[in-house]
Parts: sequence; C-alpha cells; structure tokens
Amino acid sequence: MSAWEAVERVGRADGPGRVVLVCEHASRVIPPELADLGLAPADRDSHAVWDIGGAALTRALADRLGALALLGAVSRLVYDCNRPPEAPDAMPARVERIAVPGNEDLSPEDRARRARLVYDPFHAAVAETLAAAPDAALVTVHSFTPRWNGAPRSVQIGYLHDEDATLAHAMLAACPGGRDTRLNEPYSAADGVTHTLVRHGAGRPNVMIEVRNDLLRDADGIEAMADHLAAVLSTALGPVPEAQP
Repeated sequence: MSAWEAVERVGRADGPGRVVLVCEHASRVIPPELADLGLAPADRDSHAVWDIGGAALTRALADRLGALALLGAVSRLVYDCNRPPEAPDAMPARVERIAVPGNEDLSPEDRARRARLVYDPFHAAVAETLAAAPDAALVTVHSFTPRWNGAPRSVQIGYLHDEDATLAHAMLAACPGGRDTRLNEPYSAADGVTHTLVRHGAGRPNVMIEVRNDLLRDADGIEAMADHLAAVLSTALGPVPEAQP
C-alpha cells in the first residue's frame, strides 16, 4: 500500500453482506513528504491523528456481522474523509489543543491535491460498494476522546443520525442497561460530522456510531464493545430475511 492509498477493504470477501461498515479515521499514516505535518512527537498517536481503537473495532464488527468494511488508510489530518472539500476542518490547522503546522496556510492547490488523492478515491470506493449492496445498511464507526478542551465526557456510546433517525433510534431502544448510551452525543449533525451519511446513506438504513476511546484501549475492551454493538445492531435491523425458494 502506497503512502497515499486512500482506502483499505477488510472483512467479507464474497460481497458486502447485510451491513457495510465505514471507518473514515482508521489510520495514522501521514505520507513522508508531509513530514508528520509538523506535529509534536507527543501528538503523533493522539485522537487528532486518528480515531483510537476505531480500526480494530471496525474489523471486529466486520467479523461478527459478516460485513465488508472500508477503512480510511490516511490520517484524518491529511484529509478528513468525513468532511467535504469546502469544509475548513477537512484539513485542520488545530484540533483541540493540538497544533498542526503542516496544515497552516494551505493553498487552494494544496487542498485540491489532497482531496483528489484521498477524499475522491475514498468516497468512490464507498459509493461503488454500496451500489453493489442496495439493501445493506451503512454504518460508520468512530471513537472520541474522554476529555475535550479539559471537560470530561460521561457518555460512552453515541448513535448519531442525519435526516433519517430510524436506525439510530432502533439501536438506542435495543441497548441493554449498563452503558451510558445516548442519541446524538457527543456530536450531532449540527457539528458537521454526518457527511458520509449524507453523501451515501439516502434510501438505506444508516447510522454513525461513536465510542469513547478509553473503552477501546486493549483487546478485551475492543472485543467486548464489538460483541455489544454487533448484538445491538443485529436487533435493530431485525431478523435476517429468509431466502426465497
């Protein structure tokens, strides 16, 4: 895989299955020519660079659901594939306290090149996969930091939606007790975070899952969360239709 490869496909090899999983912020990869975007060493593995635990959780969900998953293969700081090219935070110069010098004062040509190399092929792959699975649900997988600008976040799991709230509400209703699970937290569509759902989710069940990343810091946590989310999602989607004779 080259340093600018935009997407990695994992999971089911014979087709998308009932669910297509998308993890836009799965990777820490920054192409060498960008010199780590000038990040401080302490920030190179931070939540600003990628969604910590997101890729591993997506892979585990793909295994449990028999799903195809598309993982972003370049850091969200190079290009955030959950933002359209015109969004200022598609290539942010700062994320919370973290400065990103390599994204300061980008020219229109620089921004267009990154969109062409990362955003365009990533979303082309999502569109192609979904076109081959007209009945599949679109589920995007994210993680979030337990503290934001110094303020703690008590929510553990969020189900976010854009115009179609059906699957998010069904998942919330299917949740067993024991976890702090909420609708449209810690973000909502008003924060501009549902771009992938807007671009690809029309006409099919769709939802964005956010998991607090301290719950994904080790293999046991990831496995437990994958078990939980796979069960909730399967319940929310309902029984698998029987094959027609």
